[in-house]
Amino acid sequence: MTSMQKLYLLVPLAPLAGAIIAGLFGRAVGRAGSHWVAILSVAVSFAASCVVFVDVLNGNTFNGSVYTWLTSGETRFEVGFLIDRLSALMMVVVTFVSLMVHIYTIGYMAEDPGYQRFFGYIALFTFSMLMLVMANNFLQLFFGWEAVGLVSYLLIGFWYTRPTAIYANLKAFLVNRVGDFGFLIGIALVLAYFGTLDYAAVFSRAPSMAGSTIELFPGAPWALISVICIGLFVGAMGKSAQFPLHVWLPDSMEGPTPISALIHAATMVTAGIFMVARMSPLFELSDSARSFVLVIGGITAFFMALVAIVQYDIKRVVAYSTLSQLGYMTVALGASAYSAGMFHLMTHAFFKAVLFLGAGSVIVALHHEQDMRKMGGLRKYMPITYATMLIGAFANAGFPPFAGFFSKDTIIEAVHASHTWGSGFAYLATLSGVFVGALYSFRLVFYAFHGKERFDAGHGHDAHGHGHAPHESPAVITVPLVLLAIPSIVSGWVIGRVVFGDYFGSAIVVSPAHEWIAEMAHEFPGVIGMMLHGLTSLPFWFALAGLATAWYLYILRPELPAVIREKAGVLTTILERKYGFDEFNQWFFANGAVRFGTGLWKIGDVTLIDGVMVNGSAKLVGWVTGVVREIQSGRIYHYAFSMIFGVFVLLTLFGMLAAG
Repeated sequence: MTSMQKLYLLVPLAPLAGAIIAGLFGRAVGRAGSHWVAILSVAVSFAASCVVFVDVLNGNTFNGSVYTWLTSGETRFEVGFLIDRLSALMMVVVTFVSLMVHIYTIGYMAEDPGYQRFFGYIALFTFSMLMLVMANNFLQLFFGWEAVGLVSYLLIGFWYTRPTAIYANLKAFLVNRVGDFGFLIGIALVLAYFGTLDYAAVFSRAPSMAGSTIELFPGAPWALISVICIGLFVGAMGKSAQFPLHVWLPDSMEGPTPISALIHAATMVTAGIFMVARMSPLFELSDSARSFVLVIGGITAFFMALVAIVQYDIKRVVAYSTLSQLGYMTVALGASAYSAGMFHLMTHAFFKAVLFLGAGSVIVALHHEQDMRKMGGLRKYMPITYATMLIGAFANAGFPPFAGFFSKDTIIEAVHASHTWGSGFAYLATLSGVFVGALYSFRLVFYAFHGKERFDAGHGHDAHGHGHAPHESPAVITVPLVLLAIPSIVSGWVIGRVVFGDYFGSAIVVSPAHEWIAEMAHEFPGVIGMMLHGLTSLPFWFALAGLATAWYLYILRPELPAVIREKAGVLTTILERKYGFDEFNQWFFANGAVRFGTGLWKIGDVTLIDGVMVNGSAKLVGWVTGVVREIQSGRIYHYAFSMIFGVFVLLTLFGMLAAG
């Protein structure tokens, strides 16, 4: 094994070691010991990822098996790594955001009794995600996929004494199972038709399978590749919270804030986006699958952004923002702009982590108050948090020179250029989403940090009842914020290399008919030129209109939103109820399952099993014994009658047989 291969192993195994020590031996190493072990293990992983990243940039890629888990006939189930430019980028982003979250956790969870357990979970989460992005086969991809799902379940329900947290983690787990069902079908079809789970072998054989069909229903042939791609994407819809499997993500805010940042910024929710980009050689062979991806992404990007406008919980605003941004990434994948989708994944990881951790900083300062109606005027008390949140809001809204501008604009341009069915709808949805995105981003900033102070009512008092103003969070909270705010500004400036250059190389495959990004690359005017051109483009003016609307409604006329809310009537109700998905799921799936179970119990158990089989058989035996008891009386003429009757029956039978 070469030194680089040892380094590849170190990247996921360091956080695993940290998780085992912090999680299983937390009492022995103590609070400080557990956080040092977890942070150092992720720091080692980040450093190793950076070395690997530089090595990959120098042209050294790796695709090989590390360990054979199982051999069944000709099929080998292996643990293996595929280290190319796509996985190397993900490794750096995942480990960097994870490291910042680990450091931030020291300040945020300082007084929590489950401190060591928490560090064990987040280090394990990092290991799971790294195994997913480094996989070179579907088996390991599935292992990482399920492992991040399991750890997210543990993290969302971390405060297990809260009924809402238990409900939220169960919801996340069940909704992800729905997606994973499709994901498993996709993988099973790959194994059945390709005879291997290795990416390289499947991708090389895929073009020859492009004409193959499969009959899901007799007489209705479907293109095999389309069924595989849609199955895999259903998995991504669960993990990356796309409509209609998005319902778990806002509820997952019940977990501690560092988890919101880790799950919803760089890691778990981007697993689906990464997976579709990795599967680009398959998706390029299916127009119908890409159209499906486009439409689902467009719906999520626009309609989830609208819900963010009516939320008052600071974390839920950011959660719906995440849903919307994931919709943008999904749209990019559907438009064959995989590199733009991955670039948005990277820039979003930074500015969304800033928004989540900034929200957490505010929550800590206000003694775990999350309602924005009880905030206001915080910028003079929390200048660093305010500055970083402002950067996050500008990046999220897509203003130049912030990172979000470059990735979001590129996606909108690529969708506009695309000829895939559904791209017109997706273009309108993403363009409208820019206005809404700027509106909810600055609504959050203005609500929390500007205007009059509304936090005196019940908060801002210590244990002795003495009033005191909120103050800036400690360095363990603000330093990660600043370190994440920097790439929220500058990470977009490498767009020329990542999206328009040939950064991804052979890691992403785009068929010649879908080369929209390559066409845009010919006209790419450079970073400065793109910013200047951006000032005249529609998305910029939409974003500016969103900012201006937020300024007017929440700074100049703060009494207006309540009036609009009332006047909007049914529209407000629809948004406040999040389009009724939760109610429908509760009525149809949850209550439906209860009704179905009750029916099985009453009809199946009580009536059929107890009533007919158990009690019925007892009654039958009772009746037979009653009849037999009448015959077995001890009187000789009863026996004589029985014998005569028996002879008569036998003679009748013989006669019938002889006649036959």
